Amino acid sequence: MRHVDSQYYEAPIPRVVISRMTGPTSGTATLYEPVTCLILQGTKRVVIGDTVITYDASSYFVASLDLPAVGKVIEATPDKPYIAVALRIDRAVLTDLIASMPPEAIGTEPAEADQAGFAVSEVTPDLLDAWAGLLGLLDRPGDIGMLAQMREREILYRLLQGPLGHQLCAIAQDDSRLSRVRRAIEWIRAHYDQALRTNALAEIAGMSVASFHRHFKAATAMSPLQYQKTLRLHAARRLLAGGAEASRTAYSVGYESASQFSREYSRAFGAPPSRDAERLRGMAPLGIGAV
Repeated sequence: MRHVDSQYYEAPIPRVVISRMTGPTSGTATLYEPVTCLILQGTKRVVIGDTVITYDASSYFVASLDLPAVGKVIEATPDKPYIAVALRIDRAVLTDLIASMPPEAIGTEPAEADQAGFAVSEVTPDLLDAWAGLLGLLDRPGDIGMLAQMREREILYRLLQGPLGHQLCAIAQDDSRLSRVRRAIEWIRAHYDQALRTNALAEIAGMSVASFHRHFKAATAMSPLQYQKTLRLHAARRLLAGGAEASRTAYSVGYESASQFSREYSRAFGAPPSRDAERLRGMAPLGIGAV
């Protein structure tokens, strides 16, 4: 709290973001890149597809894919603000660490049905100690260059030892199911305003159409079409927050009907685009990977 006086703070420690909220928030559209988040104080609710996760300081969150989500702080006050930290996961650092670890040191492999691209798990004292070491560098900025990577690796090491270890391994493995889904997601993100062709996405993932649908839904809690629609709506919300006009925004993100866009936007965010835009312009910018 000595270092953070804004809602979102890009720390001088590489890949670390800190969030501080003095009260509950309405739903904030965000895109979780591969990341691990730890709440130090307060409670948050995250909606990803058809899954709702509520977590607090007793648990940590890991996303191993790019996932559009809506996050909402539900417990925070000025005297006891919501404080959370996030570490963006560097695939190269993770891959190097996994290669140096014996296989038996990595957490239990989940069943195929549990191959989700996000999850929460219980915080351990070892993980808290690792985070304390990394965040302690805020008080010693001169040590960041020498010690940050070592302490980042310690956090990843503790995560790999835990029950979500094999989910993290999937980030580093080119041929894991999650990595195959990730390749399809990369295409959708780059072309979200274009028509979706499931056959082409299945080919990118190296799966049959039926298998691709099943594994995509297991990983993201959304169908490919739902994922694309969510990306479009989140992109539209960012444009509206920046002052764009609603009907022009609808066409720019790929909608052919402004009325359909308005209906789906209202369903997703609880208000029509123009009214929601007025409220958004008084808030902090909608972020990528908000904590």
